Amino acid sequence: MKRYRCIAKGKVQGVWYRKYVSQMAKEAGFKGYVRNLPDKTVEAVVDVDDEKELDTFKAILKKGSPMSIVTDVSCEEVPRDSSYATFEVIR
Repeated sequence: MKRYRCIAKGKVQGVWYRKYVSQMAKEAGFKGYVRNLPDKTVEAVVDVDDEKELDTFKAILKKGSPMSIVTDVSCEEVPRDSSYATFEVIR
């Protein structure tokens, strides 16, 4: 199991983006969180078993809600210091 921190850029705040990501991630069985950052980007942290799962999660981030416009998604591996019970929106 690996943990990734992803940053989504574009029109991703105030357009139901976090709710969409949370719903789709839950449906796909991912665990982690999504939140707005002060610089108008959105951070998503997720635990995955392999690269295929990471690709699936990135596709969710890239699609976004119908009103969002995602211009870039970047992900980097980060240390796992805890575990998540579900996928949620945090503040």
